[in-house]
Amino acid sequence: MLRVLTLSTLFPDASRRNFGVFVERQALGLAAHPDVELRIVAPVGLPPFPLSRRRRHASLAKLALGEQWKGVDVYRPRFLAMPGTAGRLFAVSLARALAPLLTDLRRDFPFDVIDASFFFPDGPAAVAMAKMFGVPVSIKARGSDIHHWGRAAATARQVRSAGRAADGLLAVSEAMKRDMVAMGMPADRIRLHRTGVDLTQFAPRDRNAAKALLDVPGALVVSTGALIERKGHDIVIEAIAALPNATLMIAGEGAHRPALEAKIAALGLGDRVRLLGAVPHGEMAALLAAADVMALASTSEGLANAWVEALACGTPIVVPDVGGAAEVVTERAYGRMVGRSPAGFASGIAAVLADRTPAAKVREGAERFTWEANTTGLYEHLAGLVATGRTSFSTSRPKTR
Repeated sequence: MLRVLTLSTLFPDASRRNFGVFVERQALGLAAHPDVELRIVAPVGLPPFPLSRRRRHASLAKLALGEQWKGVDVYRPRFLAMPGTAGRLFAVSLARALAPLLTDLRRDFPFDVIDASFFFPDGPAAVAMAKMFGVPVSIKARGSDIHHWGRAAATARQVRSAGRAADGLLAVSEAMKRDMVAMGMPADRIRLHRTGVDLTQFAPRDRNAAKALLDVPGALVVSTGALIERKGHDIVIEAIAALPNATLMIAGEGAHRPALEAKIAALGLGDRVRLLGAVPHGEMAALLAAADVMALASTSEGLANAWVEALACGTPIVVPDVGGAAEVVTERAYGRMVGRSPAGFASGIAAVLADRTPAAKVREGAERFTWEANTTGLYEHLAGLVATGRTSFSTSRPKTR
């Protein structure tokens, strides 16, 4: 039996059910493996008192320290996320919070391996815990955890050092692997580990009927993701201004909302652009299946789950050539990669609408991405680290029970 400790600061909770749903799905898939026993540690970063009492943090401060989450034991230790430090102290604070929890947990659950499912601050803290307990550690790179924290002046050295120290690394795309190698991480330790998609939940539907329910008379373009600047929703909004018969719906919430509302008003698009707010993940399939196009203008991605989910619903995508986009848009039927500009997106959306590719053909682009393959790959990766590392770890890093 492989005993896995999954560590992720990107994991859902009662106040943020859409937060890290793909990490959740990956962890639950591994937990269901017949040869795996798994515990999840999902740390919560909070600023010092009294900032922690503010509305945006209060719900997190009230979360239970431990609970059963969809049948799996989840622990939610708090760590100090000191504002004004650009994240410099996050990993150190996290490691301090983890040490007593894992010491206690290990008495009843002698984990064989630490699976860090997000690179920062999880990765550096996981490496510290692996050294403390004498077990191998794997870190997964997903997107902003490498592209932002791995390049930011305050945290880049920590990210790169963790990547070099980890026994194994996972990358969501070949492009992500290249970025990791460029940062000095060892290529021979990096395994490609793509996301999965629920092909039963995300599937084509009667598009015209679905659009009628949404009161959309013409073409429907959907964009998903947090309302933050790097997602580029403003670019897609400007593109819609050049497509008079198209409606845009944006599913997501965030600090950039007032700026987007101002842009919509300035362009006179109030009747054709709708900000839907946070849409529960369980409702995203219906929205994506209603769309003629899914357009997302991110500055960076690893391999966005939203791309794959759209394809599974029979909806082509229009995206910039970022991250693993070229590994997803491998055929014209699956969409277009375009310049990251309003003109580029307007042209790409128009081209996809003109193609009228059957939904069944578009869906083929998602059939390469399954949660079953995701689970199998993760299990093989972690079991391999334990099998090859047990002797060296037991001699060079004595295990603490």
